Amino acid sequence: MAQALATPVLPSLSLISNPISNSSKSSVSFSVSTVLPKIGGLSIKCARVGGVEIPNNKRVEYSLQYIHGIGRTAARQILNDLSFENKLTKDFSEEELTTLREEVSKYMTEGDLRRFNALAIRRLKEIQCYRGVRHIQGLPCRGQRTKNNCRTLKGKRVAIPGKKKK
Repeated sequence: MAQALATPVLPSLSLISNPISNSSKSSVSFSVSTVLPKIGGLSIKCARVGGVEIPNNKRVEYSLQYIHGIGRTAARQILNDLSFENKLTKDFSEEELTTLREEVSKYMTEGDLRRFNALAIRRLKEIQCYRGVRHIQGLPCRGQRTKNNCRTLKGKRVAIPGKKKK
């Protein structure tokens, strides 16, 4: 008479209504799966190292570079110091991740590094040295020419009224 009806409420939860038999009562059951849901091919479980969630689907050498302050050479140095092989992040055990976190914590990363750089630039501005003045003016401070380039620092071109090209 009535057919079985399955409507997904959530990815891990489905409502199943059984067909009505001789009795007028219907039974409803919920099934909950224990598998972690995947979003876009990535599992929800991410490794958190140095205050940053590093991607699971990449090799550790490249995943560590998502942390501000750790580049290619520092990531390779960390792997060499720990004598880890460069495998996917999701294949690491919990003990390996713990030792990786301890090694990364020895480096100046993320907020500490940003604060250190901001204080260094603020000091240059306060003592009014050449580099500090260039930072204040928003111009390059490492000797680059400014006639044609450095649009990133100078901003958009501003037309000067009354000046025409000949």
